[in-house]
Amino acid sequence: MKVFSDFLAKIESPTNRERTLEVLTWVSEQFPQLVPEIKWNQPMFTNHGTFIIAFSIAKNHLAVAPEKVVIDKFSKKIKDAGYNHTQQLIQVPWNKEVNYSLLREIIEFNIKDKANCSTFWRK
Repeated sequence: MKVFSDFLAKIESPTNRERTLEVLTWVSEQFPQLVPEIKWNQPMFTNHGTFIIAFSIAKNHLAVAPEKVVIDKFSKKIKDAGYNHTQQLIQVPWNKEVNYSLLREIIEFNIKDKANCSTFWRK
């Protein structure tokens, strides 16, 4: 996870830093075909040059960014997991467990849905 070390070092809260490392490590281990990168000061994972998922830090939550199409598709499951979301971000509160089953579904959907995508973002 060397690619994310500078990003992680800037997270002031040790608990939040550990949670973020846990999530990034999980994604990396579960989806070894994804490329870990830092773009726009955010840790993200790409596949054949196309965006799959990104993460960012907020005071009260870890933000998960899978693109609007994915948020729309999984909105009910996101809410059922106890998370709020905007059009672009899922807000995973620091004091709640990460729903790795839902995260897996979201990443798998993006990998499959963007298998033939030749651009970074969906058009």
